[in-house]
This record gives sequence, structure tokens and C-alpha cells, in this order.
Amino acid sequence: MTSKQRAYLRRLASTIDPIYNIGKASVTPEFIEGIRDALEKRELIKIGVLKNCSDEPMALADLVAERTGSQVVQVIGKKIVLYKESRNNKKIMLPK
Repeated sequence: MTSKQRAYLRRLASTIDPIYNIGKASVTPEFIEGIRDALEKRELIKIGVLKNCSDEPMALADLVAERTGSQVVQVIGKKIVLYKESRNNKKIMLPK
């Protein structure tokens, strides 16, 4: 992903709310499956990390991205933004 594409995705993500939160249970297989489904439908999602989660947001972002086959767009504070191109629901056209 180029820096231009990443900047475009960051701009799109600034208006969306987190649809998932990572809490005390951290990352479970059910959570990963839910993220996969959300990425297929939306392509760009935001995840919140709750205060009771003991893991670092950057480490969680890398773990979730690896397990879902997505890319980390950004991690700011306790918010993670992920992107994965949808196979069936293409909505976001990335700049070249």
C-alpha cells in the first residue's frame, strides 16, 4: 500500500465509528471471524481498544491484521483502522 493510498484511507476512516471493541478477553477466534465478515462487507473498519485490555494497541493491530489477511492503516491511541479489499463488495477505489 502506498502512502497516498494510506492517506486516502485515513481520511475515509476519520468519519466512521468503531464497530468492534477489544476488551479483557483480548483477541478470540470468534472476534477474528467477526472482523473477517465486517471487512468483507465494509472493506474499511475501525476497532476500539478498551481500558481493561492489557495488550498494546499496535501489537493487537498487527495480530488482527495477520489473522484476517488485512492491512493496518493506522493506530492512533486506542483506535485501530484496518483495510482489506473485498472480493464481492468492492466499495473503495484506491488512488494509484
